[in-house]
Amino acid sequence: MGNPYLLHIKEDEISIAQSICALVESYKWRDIIYVYEDTDHGSELLQNMFELFQDKNIRIASRIAISSSVKDDQIIKELHKLMSIHTTVIIVDMSPSLASRFFPNAKRLGMMSKEYAWILSQKTIDIFQSTKFEVIGSLQGALGFRSYVPASRRLHYFTKRWNKKFTRKVHVLAIWAYDTIWALAESIERVGVPQNGTLLLNEILKSDFKGMSGEFRLTKSNLISNGFEIVNAVDHGERKVGYWTLSKGITRTLIPLNDVVLQSGIGMEDVIWPGGSTTVPKGLGKKLRIGVRTGLTFTSFVHTVYDAQNNVTNATGFCVDVFNTCLQALPYEVTYKFVPYANGSYDKLIEKVYNKEIDGILGDSTILARRYEFVDFTATYTDLGLGTLAKTKRNDMWIFLKPLNVNLWLTFTAVVIFKGLVIWAIEAMDQESKSAPSQGIGTIKLVSKLSRFVMFVWLFVVLILISSYMATLTSLLTVEQFELASKGGTVGFHGYGGVTVSNTNLTDYKQRPYYSYADYADALTKGGKHGGADTIVDEVPYIKMFLGKYSNGDYTMVSSEPVTSGFAFIFSKGSPLVNDISREIAKIREDGTLKILLKKWFDTEFHVLAEDSSTQPKTLSLDRFGGLFVISVASLCLALIISVIYLIRAKLEILSIMSYLAGRRLMSTISHLFHRKEIYRC
Repeated sequence: MGNPYLLHIKEDEISIAQSICALVESYKWRDIIYVYEDTDHGSELLQNMFELFQDKNIRIASRIAISSSVKDDQIIKELHKLMSIHTTVIIVDMSPSLASRFFPNAKRLGMMSKEYAWILSQKTIDIFQSTKFEVIGSLQGALGFRSYVPASRRLHYFTKRWNKKFTRKVHVLAIWAYDTIWALAESIERVGVPQNGTLLLNEILKSDFKGMSGEFRLTKSNLISNGFEIVNAVDHGERKVGYWTLSKGITRTLIPLNDVVLQSGIGMEDVIWPGGSTTVPKGLGKKLRIGVRTGLTFTSFVHTVYDAQNNVTNATGFCVDVFNTCLQALPYEVTYKFVPYANGSYDKLIEKVYNKEIDGILGDSTILARRYEFVDFTATYTDLGLGTLAKTKRNDMWIFLKPLNVNLWLTFTAVVIFKGLVIWAIEAMDQESKSAPSQGIGTIKLVSKLSRFVMFVWLFVVLILISSYMATLTSLLTVEQFELASKGGTVGFHGYGGVTVSNTNLTDYKQRPYYSYADYADALTKGGKHGGADTIVDEVPYIKMFLGKYSNGDYTMVSSEPVTSGFAFIFSKGSPLVNDISREIAKIREDGTLKILLKKWFDTEFHVLAEDSSTQPKTLSLDRFGGLFVISVASLCLALIISVIYLIRAKLEILSIMSYLAGRRLMSTISHLFHRKEIYRC
């Protein structure tokens, strides 16, 4: 537990970190290097900066600790490490004595040039007061933070008296010491000679007055910062280019008026950077090393060409266009060079990113969970998942028969014939029918109510069958019977990546790798039975690119499960480019730029079947309509039985009458009965 009577009359580390973070953010730098003296103070400031930078999406690309007792050769070794890092924004937090050896060596190595930005902490800024010409000369263009002490009449007279006794410029620590003694004296006056130290401590902590250093206030035993001056080392001297305060942030000037600080101007004065340049350093002195694979046959995404004359690798393709579009939209400039790799998979390139051999990867690289352990991915700029590529069959003249299976067709035909025979029989047995049996089935007129009942039931059956038939036929014509592989068939896949095979269950199929779009087309044309493939399973972006190139062919893409997350750009862990480029990808999706790039490389629009169209329509079978045929046949049989019963009944009545009249004038009676129409109609 700390001493409660210890007051920290100095700038707190949080204020220093906030001021540095504000400066870095104002210039839109995204990567910085932190060089500090290997002390507890250095690690404390680092922790505060790390938290602030993380909130602002600023990355500390490298941290280098240097001991105060280090020799010059070790300093040079550490500087060489700095030169190998692509970031050129360097924050220095070390004592002036160590800094006076650090910066001359940096200048000798060419690091005080216009590509670099050097920022000195409040601890290091005193090096600007060095009397050594070599030290001052090595600092030209650097920026530093000095505790802000507003000008006042009291400070003017105090400085005047100081200069009469001392040759060195009055230090801010002396001013704070003056105000501290003043606060102590005032507290003693208020409480008298203290018998209890706690009473005096509480009175001191209440101190709030306009001192020589500005507002003098304490909180939790710490001095509240009045802000910082931002100083630019130029022409072997220095000039103030801005101020930072907690309430106002970075401003150009602060003009005290009646003890009130007024903001005047936003931002800072123009800074003279190392090398005498007025152009703000980009922060990326070294070009990013972006790995690309060469020798690939799927060249629409990335196609690399080596220019031997200029010793440079150029690349074109959809992925390259998206990458460049996003970089151009960033608020800061990013330069890069391609590093070609002829052999190896993307997993091998990811190892190189992880080992810092390259800074990122551009290409048709898929987002996979297992890769996140080594690198970071931007947002995806392509479609997700795997799709199935199939070739449609030629026109089938017998497709109209396929909605019903064979058993259903045979049953339907048999019932039609049976129905015709039953109706013909019913009408033949109807005594009032004008149709004679000899007229045939085709000329029978439906007179009997039983015949009409049979036809009504049959029409009900036919209506249901026709509706189901038309629905199935429509589905068949929509899907066009594309040739999907059945179990035991041949499925092709992308031969380079292995992502398709590892994410899809193809154990029931023969597998065959293919390495180009021409291979895909040839395989589907041959078919699985003739040395090709029945279908191709691949990531959706590859299939869409294929369909764009073979838009005149009979090919169809059927969406499948979203088992992959699409393509993305790859960077090293913690790179701020990940979030920045992801944001730009979201923007080009929204404003239509991505769609324009897709159309440019896919060449044409094409139809993609919905996911629910991927299932082959099922042929209608007898077991689905068995009930209808049972009803139909039952109604036919019932009508036939009723008709026979009526006929038998009529015949029996005739025989009964004939028996009754037997022995009488039989022949005349029979003749009379047959001319009457009293026989019941069936």
